[in-house]
Amino acid sequence: MAKLSGIERRKMRVRRALKARANGRPRLSVFRSEKNISAQIIDDANGVTLASASSLEKDLKIENGANQDGAAQIGKVLAERATKAGVGEVIFDRGAYLFHGRVKALADAAREGGLSF
Repeated sequence: MAKLSGIERRKMRVRRALKARANGRPRLSVFRSEKNISAQIIDDANGVTLASASSLEKDLKIENGANQDGAAQIGKVLAERATKAGVGEVIFDRGAYLFHGRVKALADAAREGGLSF
């Protein structure tokens, strides 16, 4: 078995804690790169993505996904798409990222948009 990197170990640790308290709620997973940010709401029981949003989508016309304003726009769009899909309550999966900066901006905007976590 290959040794996991620090990022992979952190991600697994966060996911293990989430699964323990998920209670059947879908997971809002965040991916952050140097220039973009994306998020998706995943139903782990069925293995299906219910809603997603990314700063790479052409129709959203987000100038910069690498700053907090772009992340907040993604959070708002994701919340709108989640309510259309009938999702109101999720569990937040920050992955291996700290909960500050762009990740926090996305989470706050999703909360303002109607998601609860």
